[in-house]
Amino acid sequence: MGGLSPQITNLVVILGMMQVSKRIPLEDPQILMYVRLGYIVSNVIIAAIYAYVNYQINKKKDMTTLKYVQPPQLGSSEEPKLITTTIHKYDLEQVKALFKAQMMGVGMMAVMHLYFKYTNPLLIQSIIPLKGALESNEIKIHLFGLPATGDLKRPFKAPAGLMSNLGGAAASPIQDKRSIEMAEKAGRGGAKEE
Repeated sequence: MGGLSPQITNLVVILGMMQVSKRIPLEDPQILMYVRLGYIVSNVIIAAIYAYVNYQINKKKDMTTLKYVQPPQLGSSEEPKLITTTIHKYDLEQVKALFKAQMMGVGMMAVMHLYFKYTNPLLIQSIIPLKGALESNEIKIHLFGLPATGDLKRPFKAPAGLMSNLGGAAASPIQDKRSIEMAEKAGRGGAKEE
């Protein structure tokens, strides 16, 4: 599945795990305990990966200046904003966003499982977030040591989703020299974040 997009592989994993979960007797308290344990271990691994990547970013402390223009959300009346930061700060913000997304997923799963008593999503949510973490740009750069070129060049492009053509999708940052100069002249943003 190396050439397929992450959305397609996620769909395949979800459909496969739905079939597997139908065959697992989740009513058995012993098996349910193992499924819960698998979910917890998966999230501990993800948190450990993010902590290690955060450590690597702080260890490298790349203070190279990064300038880009952040377009407004589709449908917004805001002007594009010039962002001036460092690669170190940008990477830390990206890892923080990944960790925050993981915690929101854990919170939603806790409500679904503990309050609504859904058990089947535990299996799927043991695999999909881990797969997503390993496919994230920061992990590819700082854990797997891939060069920050092409799709891994900062600032990262907004991920293309199945619904990316609909309104409200996050717009990708613009890094061409002309756009940056225009934003600087217009006075939109530009204060360097420390």
